[in-house]
Amino acid sequence: MEALLIAVACALLSCSVKGNDWWEEFHEGIRHYSDEDLNKTFPEKTRPMRFKHPPFQCPDMTPSPTVPSSVELVKAADIKVIAALGDSVTTALGANATTVLGIPVEFRHVSWSIGGYGTFQDVITLANIIKLFNPTLLGASPGTTVHGMEAHISETGFNLAVTGDNTFNLPDQTRKLIDTMRQHEGLNFDKDWKLLTILIGMNDICDYCKDKALYTADNFIQFMTLSLEMLMNEVPRMIVNVVQILQMHFLKEVRKPTPGCSLQRSFCPCLIEPLSESPELEEVVKVNLEFQRRLEKLLHSDRFFRKDFAVVLQPFLKQADPPRLPNGKIDMDFFTHDCFHITIKGHEELAKGLWNNMFQPGGGKMIVRSFSEPVKLICPPKEHPYIFTRPVIAKSSPSLLHSKSTSPAAVVLLLLLYVA
Repeated sequence: MEALLIAVACALLSCSVKGNDWWEEFHEGIRHYSDEDLNKTFPEKTRPMRFKHPPFQCPDMTPSPTVPSSVELVKAADIKVIAALGDSVTTALGANATTVLGIPVEFRHVSWSIGGYGTFQDVITLANIIKLFNPTLLGASPGTTVHGMEAHISETGFNLAVTGDNTFNLPDQTRKLIDTMRQHEGLNFDKDWKLLTILIGMNDICDYCKDKALYTADNFIQFMTLSLEMLMNEVPRMIVNVVQILQMHFLKEVRKPTPGCSLQRSFCPCLIEPLSESPELEEVVKVNLEFQRRLEKLLHSDRFFRKDFAVVLQPFLKQADPPRLPNGKIDMDFFTHDCFHITIKGHEELAKGLWNNMFQPGGGKMIVRSFSEPVKLICPPKEHPYIFTRPVIAKSSPSLLHSKSTSPAAVVLLLLLYVA
């Protein structure tokens, strides 16, 4: 009933255009169900109040003796600020909803990359892991919001993701984040080390058939590049995790004759509506793979790598299959009532996968094949307790950031020009 009242309130208030479109799809998806169906609870999709994870400890959880100046020497405990951009995966839409009517609620406080609810033992998020190393971490999301309604930073923290956003919205999110950080009291914009996580692009795949000229791999990379250049040019001391998007074809298997599953078709029509093995579905799958390939090409370079700034592609989701039951069917406890978004259970696995990737070198990062077995958290390696930030292309060039001497290749080139 509470979520229904919120929905009515949003319809009456000045929700954004994007928000109104989303609410229309939501109402269309649930209008055939009875009140009994809409209010039916599914406790297996939520987190019991008294649930506790075992503690997580590492041999070294201390910060550096002095604040590091190099992006290659940042430990987890050196991170002072955390932030996130993206779409409904990062807003944690419906992640702890007990009924279908709770789907519009954004449970940002349990979001995989930035949720700040309680402690690590309450819910595993990247922010709560880092809080074990630095309890004064700034920016973790403390509360819930409702899609389409204006929210204050006291509810969102630095989680400025927007439900339903496509990649062309990312530059606007980025500008808002930079401006918010500059003005935020208690944040030293120039000196504090900041960790930002970006996951976006999956709505582009879901909307591909609606506008094939807009949702191209070229545009995906263009808007991603624009956003990353804004960050690199304006924000000192920042590490950016760009998480590789999923191969989304498995969503066609996420089906159950329960209230809410019809929303899947509303949220991702270009993937759900085509028949299996149809040319239309094959085209969408190819576009999905091209997005992945082009993102790798962009970020497996030193384009966004400098002394106090780095963008790192974290690939753990690249080939991930959702958890399955012994009979091979999808474990629906991993998915919310709409059969599209993920529950707290899913958010925790994403948080662990991202954390592990951060402490694995380029070319040696874990790629999760299946979430059927829970991801096991690792500790920062003793021999390299820093977040790995050096791009794959730079691994064989140890002096890339620091050397001012002329390279042998440059000397040869100068000689050739002189002789000419």
